Amino acid sequence: MDSGNRIKLVRIASLISLIGNIIICIAKLVIGIYANSLSVIGDGIDSATDIGISIMTLAVSFIIGRPSDKKHPWGHQRAETMASLILAFIIMIAGFQLFITATGKLINVYKGTVTILMPHIFAVIVTVSSIAVKLLLALNQYIIGKKTGSMMIQANAKNMTNDVILSASVLAGLGISHFFKAPIFDAVTALLVSLWIMKSGIELFMELNIELMDGNTNDILYKQLFEAVNSVEGAHNPHRARIRRMANLLDIDLDIEVDAAISIYEGHCIAEKVTSAIKEKIENVYDVMVHIEPYGIHNNEEEGFGLSEKDINN
Repeated sequence: MDSGNRIKLVRIASLISLIGNIIICIAKLVIGIYANSLSVIGDGIDSATDIGISIMTLAVSFIIGRPSDKKHPWGHQRAETMASLILAFIIMIAGFQLFITATGKLINVYKGTVTILMPHIFAVIVTVSSIAVKLLLALNQYIIGKKTGSMMIQANAKNMTNDVILSASVLAGLGISHFFKAPIFDAVTALLVSLWIMKSGIELFMELNIELMDGNTNDILYKQLFEAVNSVEGAHNPHRARIRRMANLLDIDLDIEVDAAISIYEGHCIAEKVTSAIKEKIENVYDVMVHIEPYGIHNNEEEGFGLSEKDINN
């Protein structure tokens, strides 16, 4: 997928998310006020956070489309990663807040100060409706996120999925508590959901942290890189290879060895063939930097960074 179409899809996903969350927020606030339900009103206010997230992803979709400039010679793709990181923190904070609330409710259950209040029928209707709409939104974000390779949109899908699970667990917890006359079910359900939400936020953060640290989580990419180099006649001993991710794109640096007797021009031609072979073998390559060295002078043991075939095969 070319960059222009990808950015359009990311922008469309952000707009769908924004419109959907605005509708959900307004519906919850209106029904909450009408039904005199503080929980639904509070949920509607919380949905305003999702509107803010959608505005952020929409703004980022315009930023990542900018060309590189003097201040950002690598381009603006990392803006998407930073937005995803913010989403990871929002997910973790939401889970922690729910954990605190659930813990407080468990304490009150232990003290015997909790009463089970069944929600107004309109509150139930709007909650169930919002779950259905949010589920469709999450599915839309997940599909587009996967198609475009956008961690930001996938993170938004995960955030929406957490909202669905949270709302569903609240209804389930209330129903079970009312049926068994045991308020502890509501609190325990909320506690378990809070732990799951925090876990998903931490996993997302760790995945993004690897990207920001230019780490490697995919040995297959390096194997494909070395296979591409070895397919080019005259290119030997690929080493000091580094692949870093910038949103959905890959930036690649590596050294190769060529015959010391050939001309600089011939060495350059081999490097160009290596670049073409890599781009044919690996998708979404942003740039390839190939450094050439005379054949036979390199000692892999002396390297302090980058990977060689030996590192991947071990």
